[in-house]
Amino acid sequence: MDTATPAVTVALHDGDSVVAESRQVDARRHGELLLPAVDRVLKEAGLKLDAVTGIVVGVGPGPYTGLRVGLVTAATFASALGVPVHGLCTLDGLAHASGIEEPFVVATDARRKEVYWARYENSRTRVTEAAVDRPAEIADRVAGLPAVGAGARLYPEVFPDARDPEHQSAGALAALAAEKLVAGTDFLDPLPMYLRRPDAQVPKNYKVVTPK
Repeated sequence: MDTATPAVTVALHDGDSVVAESRQVDARRHGELLLPAVDRVLKEAGLKLDAVTGIVVGVGPGPYTGLRVGLVTAATFASALGVPVHGLCTLDGLAHASGIEEPFVVATDARRKEVYWARYENSRTRVTEAAVDRPAEIADRVAGLPAVGAGARLYPEVFPDARDPEHQSAGALAALAAEKLVAGTDFLDPLPMYLRRPDAQVPKNYKVVTPK
């Protein structure tokens, strides 16, 4: 599952292929959409939740609230089922889904006129750490490269060669995880990759109110 972007996406993978998948794009309803999506995917596959042997979750980068919905749900399922939970960079899922086998960029919408982004050698090999920047600030570093993700479509002056996919796919994330499990390569800890402070913050100076 992944809720790090506006796409609330869930998939079931049997180790060889995607059995069922759901994706709904709604930046404000992650908490409302995720559990029904899990139920829908299991129903389509004709399975119960106890058939799941592992959880894969996108760890971001992403905005604070949406990202936490997927991570908390993944941790809760893993604990209840007694199965492992594996973290993957959300951008890696988009890269894997692209199938691009030349240098390219993944860019998602970070709001505040910024993008979360990383460069890739091919669809399975990320060559930079995920970062958050204003598009104009990285124009020289991404010049001439194809780009995938909603962030690329928002800023065509910086990413003129925008390609599919625009939104995250849990199926692609699960397929990448299956490859990593077979290869025995490491996963990320299932912890949020924020890259910046949350939009909502505790006020620094509280207003003191005294009774008259």
